[in-house]
Amino acid sequence: MLNYGHRGFSGRYPENTMAAFCKALEAGADGVELDVQLTRDGEMVVIHDERVDRTTDGTGFVRDFSLAEIRQLDASYQFKEAGQVHRIPSFEEYCEWAAEQPAGTNIELKNGVYDYPDLEHKVLGLIRKYHLEQKVIISSFNHYSVKRMQSLAPDLVYGLLEESWVYSPGAYAEGLGVQCYHPYWGSLSDAVVADLKAHHLRINTFTVNTEEAARDMLQKGIDIVIGNFPDMVTRVLKGEA
Repeated sequence: MLNYGHRGFSGRYPENTMAAFCKALEAGADGVELDVQLTRDGEMVVIHDERVDRTTDGTGFVRDFSLAEIRQLDASYQFKEAGQVHRIPSFEEYCEWAAEQPAGTNIELKNGVYDYPDLEHKVLGLIRKYHLEQKVIISSFNHYSVKRMQSLAPDLVYGLLEESWVYSPGAYAEGLGVQCYHPYWGSLSDAVVADLKAHHLRINTFTVNTEEAARDMLQKGIDIVIGNFPDMVTRVLKGEA
């Protein structure tokens, strides 16, 4: 079972920042999960919410900021006591760093609320530029977006994000021609796990934040757990928790 930091080491550092990504690897993570959206001027930035309000000192929609404007915001939110300013990374800044790391990356195309035009093509351009093809998984709650990118780059690995209890998820995911299914961990009953494995799908689950849940996923043979505390998952994998 592999250990991926959800938005980096987001349990202790500002989520989706370079600090959180670096700290995740220091904590033993095999990779990180992140979210990509587009600014007003069509630039890719790493941020989860469609609005900047929760995670920064700004207010408004990501899509209404230019890259220069959004880079002025402080993404430290509740971690301000550390006395440091953390910026929203551009996706290129992340890719340049990731190219020098052994870790993998789960790239979530944040097309679930606003279907950003050409997001798939732009993301693919940087994956190719930094030669990350063998180190990434592409996922989205927008399964149309996954299929659009798959048509552009059939050589990459794809996963379908899903929070609900989809009936026969294995057949559904296999029918769309993806390699992975990315469900909420609480939906992974024994029957669902068996169904997914019967269709030869890799199971990459979110958001695993307790030792009990991590041990359960390990026992069930899940491929990747994505959580806010990669240090905790590291301990579970080592048998120390």
